[in-house]
Amino acid sequence: MKSMKTTQDYIMRAMAGNGSVRIFGATTRNLVAKAQSLHHTTPVATAALGRLLTAAAMMGATLKNDSDILTISIKSDGPLGGVVATTDNQSRVKGYVNNSQVELMTNAQGKFDIGGAVGAGHLMIIKDLGLKEPVSGQVELVSGEIAEDITYYFAASEQTPSSVALGVLIDTDLSVKQAGGYIIQLMPDASEAVITHLEKILPTTPAITSLLESGKTLEDIIKMLFEGFDVEFYDEEKIYPEFLCNCSTEKTRRALINIGVDELKIILEEDKGANIHCHFCNKDYKFSEEDIQAILQNTHP
Repeated sequence: MKSMKTTQDYIMRAMAGNGSVRIFGATTRNLVAKAQSLHHTTPVATAALGRLLTAAAMMGATLKNDSDILTISIKSDGPLGGVVATTDNQSRVKGYVNNSQVELMTNAQGKFDIGGAVGAGHLMIIKDLGLKEPVSGQVELVSGEIAEDITYYFAASEQTPSSVALGVLIDTDLSVKQAGGYIIQLMPDASEAVITHLEKILPTTPAITSLLESGKTLEDIIKMLFEGFDVEFYDEEKIYPEFLCNCSTEKTRRALINIGVDELKIILEEDKGANIHCHFCNKDYKFSEEDIQAILQNTHP
């Protein structure tokens, strides 16, 4: 039985092994489909952006405060030219790829060659937690497949042994058929039995999108991964991730004000207006010559 495409995206949180394993799972078909629609991405670009958005959504569930922001940035030399995703503590995500029109790239297995599209480079995670300076960590990309790179980031930058699975399944009509992922993290008190079990089962586990497409829920998948161990699900505060850009005309106007009077005068004289493009949602904000003049009249040097 296939899962319904209209099913609401959600993030599930759980613990296993007497609290020694932390688990996040996400279904993200709808938010990835919205990103595809906004950015008009080709299948390879959709898959790469969808994976990063899914990872960001799950990591957003770890943020404590409403004002906290987490950004994952991949800067690389592949045809995609890099990928960015950002989230808040409600897993409201937004993101983009630098080149949304990457042509179809497949690997030897006939699957999308995300690693080849991403190329070599580094992954940076920035957490703006309201401190004087954002907290950040950076690692070299190990494969460009994104899940493996984030797994490496957790181990190298946060010293947290983790397993990350991310997937986007594209349908024959190029729509997003399934998308989701999970993050499994070992706490310091994880037993050898749990570690050995995961080392044995994870390499043979089918792709997350295959499991979702077969009709399995996130709960089903986690129970399958931790068969024989206790699993405690935290459903009291379910998170429903979505693709949401918070840009607006007023925020863009404030950005223009912040560039200063001198720069605004140059824009007025040379361009007779301004066109501000939001990379996250692909929206353009146009300011006419009269708009710039009005901003200047209300801007004090």
